[in-house]
Amino acid sequence: MNDFASAQSNTVDDIVRRSASRFGDRTALCFEDRTWSYAELDRAVDAVAAHLRSLGLEPGARVAAYGKNSDVYVVGFLACSRAGLVHVPINYNLVARELDYLLEQTGSSAVMVDPSLRERLADIEHAPAIVLPLRGDDSLLQISMSGASDPKTPQVFSGSSDDTVVQLLYTSGTTSAPKGAVMTHRALVSEYVSCVHALDFAADDETLHVMPLYHSAQMHVFVLPGLMVGSSSTILEVPAPDDILRRLSADGHRAFFAAPTLWVALANHPDFARLGLGELRRAYYGASIMPGPILRRLQERSPGLGFYNCFGQSEIGPLATVLGPDEHAERPDSAGRPVLFVQARVVDGDGNDVPTGELGEIVYRSPQLCNGYWDKPEASTAAFDGGWFHSGDLVRRDADGYVFVVDRIKDVINTGGVMVASREIEDILYTHSAVAEVAVVGVPDEKWIEMVTAYVVAKGDVTAEELLAHARSGLAPFKVPKRIEFVDDLPRNASGKILKRELRDTAAG
Repeated sequence: MNDFASAQSNTVDDIVRRSASRFGDRTALCFEDRTWSYAELDRAVDAVAAHLRSLGLEPGARVAAYGKNSDVYVVGFLACSRAGLVHVPINYNLVARELDYLLEQTGSSAVMVDPSLRERLADIEHAPAIVLPLRGDDSLLQISMSGASDPKTPQVFSGSSDDTVVQLLYTSGTTSAPKGAVMTHRALVSEYVSCVHALDFAADDETLHVMPLYHSAQMHVFVLPGLMVGSSSTILEVPAPDDILRRLSADGHRAFFAAPTLWVALANHPDFARLGLGELRRAYYGASIMPGPILRRLQERSPGLGFYNCFGQSEIGPLATVLGPDEHAERPDSAGRPVLFVQARVVDGDGNDVPTGELGEIVYRSPQLCNGYWDKPEASTAAFDGGWFHSGDLVRRDADGYVFVVDRIKDVINTGGVMVASREIEDILYTHSAVAEVAVVGVPDEKWIEMVTAYVVAKGDVTAEELLAHARSGLAPFKVPKRIEFVDDLPRNASGKILKRELRDTAAG
């Protein structure tokens, strides 16, 4: 890297470097009984980055991360960034074929792994030769702690520029096999600035982080932007509602993000009325719809609490639009408007803008966007057809630019030749008092092409006939489900998104 490039460096790990120089001894991360100041975190990142390079990992090499939430998981990501390596976060629930696919597809040279998960690598054909335990003996945690305590830890400069790839961020795979969005430093740092601007982050937030760090939302919408502004982050390994409620009520946390499924669990918890949400002042949700009754229950218990609906997808970092607290009253069902660095259009199948209020696909231009998909040139070309990124989300937009998400395009149901949005049917069923959760899919059918089928998690005694009668009261006859299936729970990924492809596969099988 030449002198000009070094002076102009704006990489992901530079965020911590700058924050360490500004905030020094202020607490950056807390996990279990460990606390890291900004200065200690920066030295830990240097120590682990130097260790990674000492193993012969050259700039551009892929390093998989296969672990649960922890402080060292964050250090590992930042160290890869500082060492010029490409971080590959992997869902820790994956095993066997799914895990092997990602390790092979990325060509990972090393894997950072929790000791409790290490045995899963034993029978993986494409397991990397270099295995780096995140915790335990001879682990990256020990290297981190040693570096953090040494004020003479040498600084590491990777030679990365803002257009260098820093992460392969795999999509949720709710409709197909996951694809690796190629994320550069520029994309992620731009997204962090959008987050700080749209979500009103502040240095005194005392944020609680509980959703999986391998997922883009928790890491890139909350943890890293928080480090950018100098706030303190407490990380939990497991998102247990009992523990979360206790911490929110007693520990002074002022900002908190959760998928709607977790907000549902908190609002329905038997201790919610007694404990409440403490000093929380900003509540964030995203990844799927927030049931209206749950949102109202939360607002009634904490009337001064501001709610933010965060919408987007992995390929854009992932934040694309936000509905802020002042906007919830008039448009509670909206996903808001594009954030600072995102330009959006709503188009038809030919790429033409649709009139205000009509349905179309939302497409984006933004420095936050990925550089296509890893080793999938055809999918990359299709995604950026016409010079805009095609999201796959079916929306409408009002005259003031507010986006209303109707469905994923692949989740629209063709019933008898008529296109029906599954989300509209779900919204109606959610208004029944006995429905805890619901997912509507189209199941192949000789008569209907796709039969509208609702999978329902009930929280009280209710029959299929009662739910169908309720649906008829708010839907046109052709939209009413042809079948109701009661289930104990719905298949989800760790971000809370329902895996409708699994429901369709189960029904078809």
